[in-house]
Order: sequence, then structure tokens, then C-alpha cells
Amino acid sequence: MDAEDFMRAALALAAEAAAAGEVPVGAVVVRDGQIVGRCFNRPISSHDPTAHAEIVALRDASARAANYRLPGCELYVTLEPCAMCVGAMVHARIARVAFGATDPKTGACGSIVDLPSIAHWNHHGVFTGGLLAEECGAMLRRFFAERR
Repeated sequence: MDAEDFMRAALALAAEAAAAGEVPVGAVVVRDGQIVGRCFNRPISSHDPTAHAEIVALRDASARAANYRLPGCELYVTLEPCAMCVGAMVHARIARVAFGATDPKTGACGSIVDLPSIAHWNHHGVFTGGLLAEECGAMLRRFFAERR
């Protein structure tokens, strides 16, 4: 599998989120070419403001690895991570993060702030955006258009 395949897996999870009435964001954690953690957004259904797709996917991967650190792992997410999620990725020591659509309201990888560029942090993963951005953004636009 390649990066687009992993993002498509995250998009499939985002579709599950939409079907459940959650904002359609999906995330997968990958180690050595295998998905080791996955989830979709679920703060509404779980009554948990921290249940963003990235956070729950990190929890899934960490439980499987029996380690809160995930060195060498990559995370693919359909929407630019917020500040909370970037912080969790840094603490987990994620090596690479690829996101799809930018988030002009809460994006913390360049849209509002650029947290990954903070030099003082003790871990620096590579954060890149734009992977299947049109598909990721279209899913979000459809979801919100249906609610208006």
C-alpha cells in the first residue's frame, strides 16, 4: 500500500463518521506498511471532546503496541490536525503525518498556527498536507451542506 491507499482508508473511516452523524474525519496509524490503528471522529457519540479521529487512532495503535510511544509510525488523517491532535502526535513520537484538507478554523499545521514548526519541542515529525485534499474537502463540504 502507498500513501494514497492509506488516505483512502482514512476516507472510508470518515464516511463511517458521517453515517454516524459525526463530522467526517478519519485517521489511520501505519507502521512498516501496515495499519496498526484506526478510527473516525466520535466526540458527539462518545460525549468526549478529545475523541477526534487522530486521538482515538493513536489510542488504538498504542494499545496494540503496548506503548504510548509510536516511533517510526505514520499517521494519515483527512483533515488538518488541531492543536490538541498535533500535541498528541508529538508526544507519541509520530514520524510522519499526512493530512488531506486544510482547516481554516482550527488547523494547527499552518492554517491558523504552525505547531509542528516550533523549534523547542523535543520531537519533530514531518507534517505535510494536501494528500487527496479535494476528496477529503468534498466529503466535509457535502456533510455540512446537508446539515444547512
